[in-house]
Amino acid sequence: MSTSFPDTHAAADPHRPAYVMASTGVTVTYGELVESSRAIAGLMHARGLGHGATVALLMENDEWFFQVAWGLQRAGLRYVALSTRLAADDIAYILGDADAAALVVSGGMTELARRALHGSPAIGELFTTGEPEGEFESLAAASAGAPPHPDEREGVDLLYSSGTTGRPKGVVAELTLAPLGTAPGFATLFHQRWGLGSGSVYLSPAPLYHAAPLRVAMTVHRYGGTVIVMESFDAQTALELIESHRVTETQMVPTMLLRILKLPVEQRRERDLSSLRCVIHAAAPMPVEAKRELIDWLGPIVREFYSATENYLFTELDSAEWLAHPGSVGRAVSGTPHILDDAGTEVPVGETGTIWSSGGLWFEYLHDPEKTATSRNERGWTTVGDLGRLDADGYLYLADRRSDLILCGGVNIYPQEAENVLAGHPDVVDAAVFGIPHAELGQVVHAAVQVRPGVGGDPDTERRLLEYLTERVSPFKCPRRLEFVDELPRLPTGKILKRVLQEQYR
Repeated sequence: MSTSFPDTHAAADPHRPAYVMASTGVTVTYGELVESSRAIAGLMHARGLGHGATVALLMENDEWFFQVAWGLQRAGLRYVALSTRLAADDIAYILGDADAAALVVSGGMTELARRALHGSPAIGELFTTGEPEGEFESLAAASAGAPPHPDEREGVDLLYSSGTTGRPKGVVAELTLAPLGTAPGFATLFHQRWGLGSGSVYLSPAPLYHAAPLRVAMTVHRYGGTVIVMESFDAQTALELIESHRVTETQMVPTMLLRILKLPVEQRRERDLSSLRCVIHAAAPMPVEAKRELIDWLGPIVREFYSATENYLFTELDSAEWLAHPGSVGRAVSGTPHILDDAGTEVPVGETGTIWSSGGLWFEYLHDPEKTATSRNERGWTTVGDLGRLDADGYLYLADRRSDLILCGGVNIYPQEAENVLAGHPDVVDAAVFGIPHAELGQVVHAAVQVRPGVGGDPDTERRLLEYLTERVSPFKCPRRLEFVDELPRLPTGKILKRVLQEQYR
């Protein structure tokens, strides 16, 4: 058997910690993880879920999450990790769209699941990792007496796009039903690029229902490392965990890193972070000056990547490369990027257009042939609609999603630049720049800003921030007004829900 599966590590050292829950200290060993996941795989088979069937998870970051995920992975199933932040009707939509044959919920999600089930097709198998409740069976009790699965094979996740501009879409990857231990390509890449291995102590601070947190943490398990799972993110707590667990690698979204950088310098410096070998970030743009500050503080261990749930393209770079190409998200490691205009013609180096990829992994959108068709061109290249540019050395720079583009009086305005500058101001905790309707111009640029405690959201602060912005960004790209908010609507991945902000002005 390949060494890239938990079974190998359980056989060699069953007491090795597979993961530790940050707030409670509950530790699950490789022996326990394998025993539990085998039982869950056997249960699914006994209940009639054959290879390729779909199981949904509505679970918080708790001690059961990986046991369930690995159970479904080894049963050759497709598994949908549902966001616990979704409304009941969105969950109902996904359960129906994914043709889920079973649903597993954590104890705190039972009521939300029950509301969702009223609006979705009947699901035959309902389990809870907590106490049995109504129609929800105890997963532990049900799996305890299950016979072993007769033909364990590698399954695959079926994850849904974030739905920032509409209904989420299921991203279907190829299900090869490979023998256990056949690592997916991204796992090998994470192992090679970031050094994830048997000596890793990996801090996972984000919800596990998202693509990168789930896939990276399970990669750590394939190679025998230990995952420290944060139930929820807190900047100071993250630094404490890095020190106390001697964390070697972590992956965060820029929002998390920005909140850490906003901590008082003395708070940051009092923590021993010398164990860190690699700090990875992705999922949203990070302001250039903040990235410089991060590298100055932590040293040349910061790495960044760009990809998507679709895995159509993967770019990556280290600190030295970024300092030579500030603002870049790296060069291609999987797939080859091409920048095309709206007519499908490749644009010159340095010009912004839609990012397409040739040679990336296959995917399609579940039950949506129209969206699948728009993600491809006549050359077989694929796109997820992100905008960006390439430099002369082949490094990719992101602009915005096409849906974030602001059309003001016939001029295309990409809000990311102004957004990054605002976020870099010492008084600003978070910022979003977006378009709002205007009777004559179609749209004008607007901004919502969260300032740090003690700073007033008043006209004087607005004037100071707008002056700061117009000194650094072309005036036509700058918002006319700033709106001060207590908190911006963001997904845990760091993506701003701009449609929520825009709805206020429709």
